[in-house]
Amino acid sequence: MFATVPNPIPARMKGLNRAEICDVNFSEFVKAWDGRSDAKPTAHEAILDGSALDAQGFRELFESQLISRHLDLMARVLRVQNKVFYTIGSSGHEGNAMVARLTRHTDPAFLHYRSGGFMAERFRKLPGTGGKKLDPVMDSALSFAASKDDPASGGRHKVWGSKPLWVLPQTSTIASHLPKALGTAVAIEAGRRLGHQLPVPDDSIAICSFGDASANHATAQTAFNAAAWTAYQKLPAPVLFVCEDNGIGISVKTPSGWIANRFQHVDGLDYFFADGLDLASGYGDVQKAVEHCRRTRRPTFLHLKTNRIMGHAGTDFEIEWRSVEELCTVEAADPLLRSAEIALESGLMSKDEVLELYEATRKKCFAAAEEADRRPKLDKLADVIAPLAPYSPEKVKREAARADYGDRRLEVFGSEAKLPENQPPRHLAIQINNALHDIFAKYPDTLLFGEDVAQKGGVYTVTKGLQKAFGPRRVFNTLLDETMILGMAQGFANMGMLPIPEIQYLAYFHNACDQIRGEAASLQFFSNNQYANPMVVRIAGLGYQRGFGGHFHNDNSITALRDIPGLVVGCPSRGDDAATMLRTLTALAKVDGRVSVFLEPIALYMAKDLYEAGDGQWLTTYPKPDEAMTLGEGRVYGEGNDDLVIFSYGNGVPMSLRAARAIEANHGWKVRVVDLRWLVPLNEAYIVEQARSAKRIIIVDEGRHSAGVGEGVITAIAEGGFGARPFQRVVGVDTYTPLAGAAFLVIPGEDDIVAAAGRLA
Repeated sequence: MFATVPNPIPARMKGLNRAEICDVNFSEFVKAWDGRSDAKPTAHEAILDGSALDAQGFRELFESQLISRHLDLMARVLRVQNKVFYTIGSSGHEGNAMVARLTRHTDPAFLHYRSGGFMAERFRKLPGTGGKKLDPVMDSALSFAASKDDPASGGRHKVWGSKPLWVLPQTSTIASHLPKALGTAVAIEAGRRLGHQLPVPDDSIAICSFGDASANHATAQTAFNAAAWTAYQKLPAPVLFVCEDNGIGISVKTPSGWIANRFQHVDGLDYFFADGLDLASGYGDVQKAVEHCRRTRRPTFLHLKTNRIMGHAGTDFEIEWRSVEELCTVEAADPLLRSAEIALESGLMSKDEVLELYEATRKKCFAAAEEADRRPKLDKLADVIAPLAPYSPEKVKREAARADYGDRRLEVFGSEAKLPENQPPRHLAIQINNALHDIFAKYPDTLLFGEDVAQKGGVYTVTKGLQKAFGPRRVFNTLLDETMILGMAQGFANMGMLPIPEIQYLAYFHNACDQIRGEAASLQFFSNNQYANPMVVRIAGLGYQRGFGGHFHNDNSITALRDIPGLVVGCPSRGDDAATMLRTLTALAKVDGRVSVFLEPIALYMAKDLYEAGDGQWLTTYPKPDEAMTLGEGRVYGEGNDDLVIFSYGNGVPMSLRAARAIEANHGWKVRVVDLRWLVPLNEAYIVEQARSAKRIIIVDEGRHSAGVGEGVITAIAEGGFGARPFQRVVGVDTYTPLAGAAFLVIPGEDDIVAAAGRLA
């Protein structure tokens, strides 16, 4: 029988510092323990009768638990001295160390913030690398102190992460890391079947931990649904979802039994329960879950019972909103008390040995924290943003123009005569299609997926023939869920492949935006560029579709894309530019690991004519494979014309060219039209240079009035010293796009551009 854990001493019950109370509870519990001890077990004997955990394993797990706890206690003490900048702790969750022990350090791990025990234990898997000893205490202390020497993020955030231990840094607090964890699991299997050289063993599993409160979030539900959808089709997806159920989210309690009731009988999610508060009894159940996931390659849901001790964070004074009796009940279920009891009952350790280990761990954590406090901090802006958007222009240019795959091109296109550069001029959709065929020929690890992209070839036939040419393992349809599409992209990128996911319409991106904003685009920043998830996200969008489709097929707002740090957004207006831009973006992904968006104007997909019907002036020839475009480079029509300079992009470019004819006829002005092509980041130096000699300026922005690209262009011109030049902005209205002819009332038209020029006359 296991002894009952006593309640905390009543004299301390009303103390405000619950961390101090939990600390004292441990020592006094050990001192007061008077149970019967068994004979000391040997290293490989069960720690207690019937337990799957041996004595050596228990001892090491107990040490990991103590490291995690004393890091929490250290953070609470030193935060008031401004030496620690993060106090969300792992107290009560130390049992997740069992998951680390039973998995490999090559199993990619996506962890939530209460993973101190997991990390301390995973460090045992790889004691040193490159001649340097790995130390979970020092590494964690550097992270708590926001030191530049923090090996996880370089001081940018307190994240659990490690490159050698395959722990990808997460900042997620709302389960937004679940889709990419599932994506990684799918990618492990897909990569193996493709013959791709994976960066982890072929039988790896992906681990993803989260709390019971986060399990209710829409993003988590997306991942659970997609996992079940995958399993239903008997497709492998070896992901271990670890729900660490402490029964509360900040102050909102999870209904008793909710997690078990919700997930125990979900088809496609294989459910296991384990007691994370008791190493002796919980270990075998965790082992079963891990072994099941690795053996069956099925999505596995491990419901790990935990407890939350010491509040959500250091600023959460639970005594203000929870009763003393409730707090005492919670603190009595401290898993460290149970671990101490196991150590004593098994005969493995004496009271003095337990207390000595406890205090030695405290001493080590505080010593590491003091050393970390002396280490350098981030004190220069350049250092802060260094890993955000790495860019090697010469390397990218060389890679984009690399054309050493001629034989493969001939196989793909059929013959020399059928190569796209030997064909007549074509419209945008066909040239994008040709460019994608080229990219797939150049990079065998490229994948394209999304809604309707496979047999159908996309709703606008842009991906037509790709699956036939490269097979269903490289070009495939997904479930209709943009969040999961982008989660899949991150997973494939994590496994060293080059994903080109398609989001069918710009409006559909917005419900999945956080997968780029909070996850994909932040990985290099929060991992100090140790991890990258390169991808090129194709999004069809913008307006001018003759009133068809309404708002959700004509969304013209890219504001949500414009302020994502580190993201690159390109928008072609013609076919040859699209081809060279795609080459640049894939090279940027390959060389610098960057995330980019390729925004394709739907209304220009099939456009052939520019001025008059049948003139064919918007058809272009396909650029040879050794031609590339520099990131940020625009295209100028009417070079040297200074009477009026029009800046635009996408649909606005042919509109501006047509309007320029009328303006020249009306006013006799020589008009220059500048196609920006690259919308994020804007090439401000290029914009200023184009504005320098302009007598008048018009910015044509097909987006909305508020927070559109035009605002960035105007700001660049003003900050460049040319804000006094006469200018007009022709821009859309802050509204949704209606059906039929009314659609043209809310977006710029050629007449609006001509009228703006009249106001400058």
